[in-house]
Amino acid sequence: MPDLNDPYADIRPYSDHEVAPVLQRLLHSPRVVDAVINHRLTAVHAWQRPLLRPWLRRRLAQQLKNTASVADFQQWLEPQIERLLLATTTEVEVRGLEQLQPNKAYTWISNHRDIAMDPTFVNFTLHRAGWPTSRIAIGDNLLSDPDVADIMRLNKSFVVKRTVSGRREKLQELTRLSQFIAQSNQQGHSVWIAQREGRAKDNRDLTDTAVLKMLSLYGRAEKLSFTDAMAALNPVPVCIYYEWDPCDVLKARELVALSEQGEYHKQDHEDMHSIIQGLTGFKGKVCVSFGQPLTSQDLASAEYMAEAIDRQILDMTPVYDVQHAAVALLDRNQGEPASEAGKVLQARVAQESAEVRRRVWQTYAAPLLNY
Repeated sequence: MPDLNDPYADIRPYSDHEVAPVLQRLLHSPRVVDAVINHRLTAVHAWQRPLLRPWLRRRLAQQLKNTASVADFQQWLEPQIERLLLATTTEVEVRGLEQLQPNKAYTWISNHRDIAMDPTFVNFTLHRAGWPTSRIAIGDNLLSDPDVADIMRLNKSFVVKRTVSGRREKLQELTRLSQFIAQSNQQGHSVWIAQREGRAKDNRDLTDTAVLKMLSLYGRAEKLSFTDAMAALNPVPVCIYYEWDPCDVLKARELVALSEQGEYHKQDHEDMHSIIQGLTGFKGKVCVSFGQPLTSQDLASAEYMAEAIDRQILDMTPVYDVQHAAVALLDRNQGEPASEAGKVLQARVAQESAEVRRRVWQTYAAPLLNY
């Protein structure tokens, strides 16, 4: 049973008073310390790295000793994220934010390409523009590791319970989630949520009406129509696009397996591998586009709303050379691809099967094919 004094305790982001004890817990986790060592101290020989644990733990404790709030933690994270972006991108372009109001709480309904980087780019963009960062919806399937769950909830993530079984229990959890999102909005917190469950591994950004219907569930108690419930959440489509997807081949292998065998079984820790590859892999140009607030006409039904979101996201999708190169590779019969992007794209999948190669090219070509 949820705590009547804190009905969202098990799904909400951590509050300021919880930051210090959670940080202490993380600093005493060998896995967290080892992950930092392996990421930041790559020049150190593997056999020497365990010897650095006490030193790194003291260093992190010193850096974080005055971290007493979520805002403090995100401020500490900023230079770490900036270093990551400098190492993995050539450009981060932001569009459309100037047309919105920084003192207003929005529900960002976003396409979904990367587990961790999508909301990271949105929040880093908002932070750099002087806006409050958003709360982030993340599936409980990604939070089975308690250390990962702590880090994500420190960083304003809240839990979407996807693994609940039973129709009645699922409806109760979805209603509670909807109520939490509505409460967040009413308290002035913007929320980021993906337009569908899971990443669009084929780069076809289509909104699932089930997500939209979930968002409106809170309105049942107040007898609000779908239109009125959604309008109160100030929904705005967001498009995040990566010139190069660090997980492109991994996604293609999964899609080919599903196509050929009808199923795909994830390996142990596969989601975590995708998170790390998405974080550290090269992305090239990245574009973060904020759309227009949806109108009452757009919100007439979940179906109308999904169409409006899809239309805005497609219109905001940038066109890069790699997309044209992918179309050319799909069309050509022989000879080398003419463009530099085509050569890079061909080399990227040189060791893969013909089916995986074609799937990678289809994925990069998808925005042009969608038009």
